[in-house]
Amino acid sequence: MLTLANLNNHLTLTTLLLQLGANVNNRDSQGLTAISLMFSEEAFTWGEDLSKRVRLLLSWGASFFADELVCSREACIYGARKAGNNELANLLDSELGGRRCETVNLSSRPEFNGNTCVADEYLDSNRYKVTLETKSKEVMVLSHENLKRRDRTPQDCGYYIEFKNGRTIRHDFDSNDDCQAFDAILNRGETQTVVTEEAEARAEQAAADLLAELRLDDSPNESSSGCKAKALKKKKG
Repeated sequence: MLTLANLNNHLTLTTLLLQLGANVNNRDSQGLTAISLMFSEEAFTWGEDLSKRVRLLLSWGASFFADELVCSREACIYGARKAGNNELANLLDSELGGRRCETVNLSSRPEFNGNTCVADEYLDSNRYKVTLETKSKEVMVLSHENLKRRDRTPQDCGYYIEFKNGRTIRHDFDSNDDCQAFDAILNRGETQTVVTEEAEARAEQAAADLLAELRLDDSPNESSSGCKAKALKKKKG
Protein backbone atom coordinates (compact mmCIF):
# COMPACT_ATOMS: atom_id res chain seq x y z
CA MET A 1 0.00 0.00 0.00
CA LEU A 2 2.83 2.37 0.86
CA THR A 3 4.58 1.77 -2.44
CA LEU A 4 1.39 2.21 -4.47
CA ALA A 5 0.47 5.40 -2.62
CA ASN A 6 3.88 6.93 -3.23
CA LEU A 7 4.06 5.77 -6.87
CA ASN A 8 0.73 7.46 -7.53
CA ASN A 9 1.83 10.71 -5.84
CA HIS A 10 -0.60 10.42 -2.92
CA LEU A 11 1.79 12.02 -0.43
CA THR A 12 -0.82 12.53 2.28
CA LEU A 13 -1.84 8.88 2.12
CA THR A 14 1.82 7.88 2.15
CA THR A 15 2.34 9.89 5.33
CA LEU A 16 -0.75 8.40 6.96
CA LEU A 17 0.50 4.88 6.24
CA LEU A 18 3.92 5.71 7.68
CA GLN A 19 2.26 7.17 10.78
CA LEU A 20 0.40 3.86 11.12
CA GLY A 21 3.70 1.97 11.10
CA ALA A 22 4.29 1.00 7.46
CA ASN A 23 7.91 -0.08 6.87
CA VAL A 24 9.53 2.44 4.53
CA ASN A 25 12.18 -0.16 3.60
CA ASN A 26 9.83 -3.03 2.86
CA ARG A 27 10.63 -4.90 -0.39
CA ASP A 28 8.23 -6.11 -3.06
CA SER A 29 8.36 -9.51 -4.75
CA GLN A 30 11.26 -8.29 -6.92
CA GLY A 31 13.24 -7.03 -3.95
CA LEU A 32 12.59 -3.35 -4.72
CA THR A 33 11.94 -0.74 -2.05
CA ALA A 34 9.63 2.27 -2.27
CA ILE A 35 12.54 4.66 -2.86
CA SER A 36 14.24 2.51 -5.52
CA LEU A 37 10.95 2.36 -7.46
CA MET A 38 11.07 6.16 -7.64
CA PHE A 39 13.83 5.86 -10.24
CA SER A 40 12.13 3.65 -12.80
CA GLU A 41 11.86 4.73 -16.44
CA GLU A 42 8.36 6.07 -15.79
CA ALA A 43 9.61 8.22 -12.91
CA PHE A 44 11.95 10.13 -15.23
CA THR A 45 8.98 12.21 -16.42
CA TRP A 46 7.76 13.22 -12.96
CA GLY A 47 9.98 16.28 -12.53
CA GLU A 48 9.34 18.12 -9.26
CA ASP A 49 6.90 15.43 -8.12
CA LEU A 50 9.77 12.94 -8.08
CA SER A 51 11.73 15.13 -5.68
CA LYS A 52 8.77 15.50 -3.29
CA ARG A 53 8.18 11.75 -3.15
CA VAL A 54 11.83 10.92 -2.58
CA ARG A 55 12.25 13.59 0.11
CA LEU A 56 9.24 12.28 2.01
CA LEU A 57 10.68 8.75 2.06
CA LEU A 58 14.12 10.02 3.07
CA SER A 59 12.71 11.92 6.04
CA TRP A 60 11.16 8.67 7.27
CA GLY A 61 14.47 6.81 7.06
CA ALA A 62 14.45 5.21 3.60
CA SER A 63 17.68 3.23 3.21
CA PHE A 64 19.97 2.34 0.33
CA PHE A 65 21.46 -1.14 0.00
CA ALA A 66 24.99 -1.11 -1.38
CA ASP A 67 25.04 -4.80 -2.19
CA GLU A 68 22.10 -4.60 -4.58
CA LEU A 69 22.25 -2.84 -7.93
CA VAL A 70 18.75 -1.37 -8.15
CA CYS A 71 18.52 -0.41 -4.45
CA SER A 72 21.96 1.16 -4.08
CA ARG A 73 22.57 4.87 -3.57
CA GLU A 74 24.59 4.97 -6.78
CA ALA A 75 21.69 3.52 -8.80
CA CYS A 76 19.29 6.11 -7.42
CA ILE A 77 21.73 8.95 -8.09
CA TYR A 78 22.15 7.69 -11.65
CA GLY A 79 18.38 7.58 -12.05
CA ALA A 80 18.01 11.15 -10.78
CA ARG A 81 20.66 12.45 -13.18
CA LYS A 82 19.10 10.52 -16.07
CA ALA A 83 15.82 12.23 -15.21
CA GLY A 84 17.62 15.57 -15.46
CA ASN A 85 17.17 16.27 -11.75
CA ASN A 86 20.73 17.18 -10.75
CA GLU A 87 19.58 18.93 -7.57
CA LEU A 88 18.01 15.71 -6.33
CA ALA A 89 21.06 13.71 -7.41
CA ASN A 90 23.35 16.00 -5.38
CA LEU A 91 21.01 15.67 -2.41
CA LEU A 92 21.16 11.87 -2.59
CA ASP A 93 24.95 12.01 -2.89
CA SER A 94 25.26 13.76 0.50
CA GLU A 95 25.05 11.94 3.82
CA LEU A 96 22.17 13.93 5.34
CA GLY A 97 20.47 15.30 2.24
CA GLY A 98 16.69 15.08 2.56
CA ARG A 99 16.95 13.58 6.03
CA ARG A 100 15.17 14.72 9.14
CA CYS A 101 17.76 15.84 11.68
CA GLU A 102 18.18 17.32 15.15
CA THR A 103 20.23 20.48 15.66
CA VAL A 104 23.21 20.03 18.01
CA ASN A 105 26.30 21.94 19.20
CA LEU A 106 24.99 25.36 18.16
CA SER A 107 27.23 27.54 20.29
CA SER A 108 26.24 30.78 18.57
CA ARG A 109 22.50 30.08 18.88
CA PRO A 110 22.09 27.59 21.72
CA GLU A 111 18.36 28.23 21.93
CA PHE A 112 17.97 26.21 18.74
CA ASN A 113 19.73 23.11 20.07
CA GLY A 114 17.43 20.09 20.16
CA ASN A 115 15.12 21.38 17.41
CA THR A 116 14.28 19.08 14.53
CA CYS A 117 14.65 20.14 10.92
CA VAL A 118 14.84 18.78 7.39
CA ALA A 119 18.06 19.07 5.38
CA ASP A 120 16.47 20.49 2.23
CA GLU A 121 19.59 21.23 0.21
CA TYR A 122 23.26 20.28 0.22
CA LEU A 123 25.34 23.39 -0.42
CA ASP A 124 29.09 22.86 -0.22
CA SER A 125 31.86 22.09 2.25
CA ASN A 126 29.48 19.84 4.19
CA ARG A 127 26.90 22.60 4.71
CA TYR A 128 23.15 22.17 4.41
CA LYS A 129 20.22 24.51 4.08
CA VAL A 130 17.67 23.29 6.61
CA THR A 131 14.10 24.18 7.52
CA LEU A 132 13.17 23.98 11.19
CA GLU A 133 10.08 21.94 12.10
CA THR A 134 8.28 24.78 13.80
CA LYS A 135 5.30 26.83 12.72
CA SER A 136 7.69 29.61 11.73
CA LYS A 137 9.55 27.24 9.33
CA GLU A 138 12.77 29.19 9.85
CA VAL A 139 15.51 28.45 7.32
CA MET A 140 19.13 28.12 8.47
CA VAL A 141 22.47 27.11 6.98
CA LEU A 142 24.23 24.57 9.20
CA SER A 143 27.31 22.40 8.94
CA HIS A 144 27.32 18.62 9.16
CA GLU A 145 28.66 18.87 12.73
CA ASN A 146 25.50 20.71 13.80
CA LEU A 147 23.14 18.03 12.54
CA LYS A 148 22.29 14.62 13.94
CA ARG A 149 20.07 12.31 11.92
CA ARG A 150 16.67 11.74 13.53
CA ASP A 151 14.32 9.85 11.22
CA ARG A 152 10.59 10.25 11.59
CA THR A 153 8.78 7.46 13.43
CA PRO A 154 5.09 6.98 14.28
CA GLN A 155 5.90 8.19 17.81
CA ASP A 156 8.10 11.08 16.64
CA CYS A 157 6.79 12.27 13.29
CA GLY A 158 7.31 16.04 13.72
CA TYR A 159 3.89 16.89 12.30
CA TYR A 160 0.62 15.04 12.39
CA ILE A 161 -1.89 14.30 9.64
CA GLU A 162 -5.32 13.27 10.82
CA PHE A 163 -8.02 11.70 8.69
CA LYS A 164 -11.52 12.10 10.05
CA ASN A 165 -14.97 12.45 8.52
CA GLY A 166 -13.51 12.16 5.02
CA ARG A 167 -11.03 15.02 5.53
CA THR A 168 -7.30 15.24 6.13
CA ILE A 169 -5.85 17.98 8.29
CA ARG A 170 -2.15 18.62 8.81
CA HIS A 171 -1.10 19.84 12.24
CA ASP A 172 2.23 21.64 12.70
CA PHE A 173 3.64 22.30 16.14
CA ASP A 174 6.15 24.54 17.91
CA SER A 175 7.98 21.54 19.41
CA ASN A 176 8.19 17.78 19.21
CA ASP A 177 6.78 17.56 22.74
CA ASP A 178 3.63 19.30 21.49
CA CYS A 179 3.36 16.90 18.55
CA GLN A 180 3.79 13.84 20.76
CA ALA A 181 1.25 15.14 23.29
CA PHE A 182 -1.26 15.78 20.52
CA ASP A 183 -0.66 12.30 19.18
CA ALA A 184 -1.09 10.83 22.66
CA ILE A 185 -4.56 12.39 22.92
CA LEU A 186 -5.87 11.73 19.42
CA ASN A 187 -4.08 8.64 18.17
CA ARG A 188 -4.99 5.00 18.30
CA GLY A 189 -4.07 4.60 21.96
CA GLU A 190 -0.62 3.21 21.19
CA THR A 191 1.58 6.13 22.22
CA GLN A 192 3.16 5.96 25.66
CA THR A 193 5.31 9.07 25.43
CA VAL A 194 5.82 11.03 28.65
CA VAL A 195 5.05 14.69 28.04
CA THR A 196 5.20 17.86 30.11
CA GLU A 197 2.09 19.44 31.62
CA GLU A 198 2.61 22.54 29.47
CA ALA A 199 2.86 20.53 26.26
CA GLU A 200 -0.16 18.47 27.26
CA ALA A 201 -2.20 21.63 27.92
CA ARG A 202 -1.30 23.00 24.50
CA ALA A 203 -2.22 19.66 22.94
CA GLU A 204 -5.60 19.72 24.70
CA GLN A 205 -6.25 23.15 23.25
CA ALA A 206 -5.19 21.93 19.80
CA ALA A 207 -7.59 19.01 20.16
CA ALA A 208 -10.39 21.38 21.17
CA ASP A 209 -9.65 23.58 18.16
CA LEU A 210 -9.73 20.51 15.93
CA LEU A 211 -13.11 19.44 17.29
CA ALA A 212 -14.48 22.91 16.67
CA GLU A 213 -13.06 22.94 13.14
CA LEU A 214 -14.70 19.63 12.35
CA ARG A 215 -17.99 21.02 13.72
CA LEU A 216 -18.31 18.22 16.23
CA ASP A 217 -19.30 20.63 18.97
CA ASP A 218 -23.09 20.85 18.97
CA SER A 219 -23.37 22.70 22.26
CA PRO A 220 -23.83 26.49 22.34
CA ASN A 221 -21.76 26.65 25.52
CA GLU A 222 -18.42 28.34 24.70
CA SER A 223 -16.51 26.10 27.10
CA SER A 224 -17.89 22.86 25.72
CA SER A 225 -15.02 22.32 23.28
CA GLY A 226 -12.56 22.25 26.18
CA CYS A 227 -14.77 19.79 28.07
CA LYS A 228 -15.00 17.55 25.03
CA ALA A 229 -11.23 17.63 24.62
CA LYS A 230 -10.82 16.51 28.24
CA ALA A 231 -13.42 13.82 27.79
CA LEU A 232 -11.65 12.63 24.65
CA LYS A 233 -8.38 12.54 26.56
CA LYS A 234 -9.90 10.41 29.33
CA LYS A 235 -11.44 8.08 26.79
CA LYS A 236 -8.19 7.64 24.90
CA GLY A 237 -6.09 7.46 28.08
